[in-house]
Amino acid sequence: MPTINLERVEKNYGGGGASAVRDLNLEIGDAEFMCLLGPSGCGKTTTLRMIAGLEHLTGGKIVVGERAVDAVDDGVFVPPEKRGMGLVFQSYALWPHLSIRDNVEFGLRLRKVDKKSRTERADTVMKALGIERYTDRYPSQLSGGQQQRVALARMLAVSPDVLLLDEPLSNLDARLRLEMRAELKRLHGEFDTTIVFVTHDQWEAMTLATKIAVMSEGLLQQVGTPDEIYNRPANRFVAEFVGNSPINIVELANDAAGGLGVAAIGYASTRLGKLKDLGSIGIRPEAVHLVSEDAPAPDGAFHCPAEVTGILPTGGSWIVELTAADQKLFMITSEPPAVAIGDRARAWVKPADLHVFDTEGVRSADADALLATV
Repeated sequence: MPTINLERVEKNYGGGGASAVRDLNLEIGDAEFMCLLGPSGCGKTTTLRMIAGLEHLTGGKIVVGERAVDAVDDGVFVPPEKRGMGLVFQSYALWPHLSIRDNVEFGLRLRKVDKKSRTERADTVMKALGIERYTDRYPSQLSGGQQQRVALARMLAVSPDVLLLDEPLSNLDARLRLEMRAELKRLHGEFDTTIVFVTHDQWEAMTLATKIAVMSEGLLQQVGTPDEIYNRPANRFVAEFVGNSPINIVELANDAAGGLGVAAIGYASTRLGKLKDLGSIGIRPEAVHLVSEDAPAPDGAFHCPAEVTGILPTGGSWIVELTAADQKLFMITSEPPAVAIGDRARAWVKPADLHVFDTEGVRSADADALLATV
């Protein structure tokens, strides 16, 4: 499978109008499962459409393998049907008057594949997706999850070099989404296809991707493995966007009010005092620990006194709401909390679990280096 390189890609709408994608540099590796992740309007779908050839670039170039498929300065544009890519939309786009087999074979018919080869290939992908029993049915007779499998089978049948998926699971209910995530993960390994997957759902990206590209307002914020994106966010946007429970943010401004802000400033001045322009500390809820109010925190840990103001069971875990002076701090634990509402306690966090950002919201590499020695 070819690599895909986006080099300084720009997309503007209208004469000097809104910029949907700005100076985007991104490499999608051979057989990679790349998720383009971000909120609505961040430019992720526009990026997918430019890769597919459904949108022309305003600037930059896209190279697939060794071939430029869109290069503004060179006047190159390869139409979508000649890029060797398959596209699955949110809406499935199945032909309602064709049977499931005919839908799956549709692309093969357009390529004038002979009937025997067409049947064999369709049988292979339908069996892989578990829809072989529905060959004579029509789309209206299938559930949403089954229709999505048909759409995927139709794309896989033509053996595309790259499979492009635009929020394909967003119309499914929670159970079907979970099933289809597992199905997509399995298919990626089985067919060894490069996949570019657009989603606003962070957990969809975290569970499916080998790499995630986080976007905001047309700009690429970070590219990395799911572990890197979650545990070493490049900036505050990534830290706050990615995470099932919102990350705790403690401001380090000199006028920060309240016990938590004061504790953070004290910790920063003690451990990070040589650094300048530090703006905030991020703390994942699962990184917060509790001991009794009069018990010491581990050496080197960031800690502060806190009051338990809420306990929320979520099934397999508990969210504990703490208040340090006038600021909230959330903790997640897989064990029943040994505290009750109204209890006083000491919250603490390991240095390695602190995410320190500068005043521009960018992760501080210097702070990481210092905290690694604590």
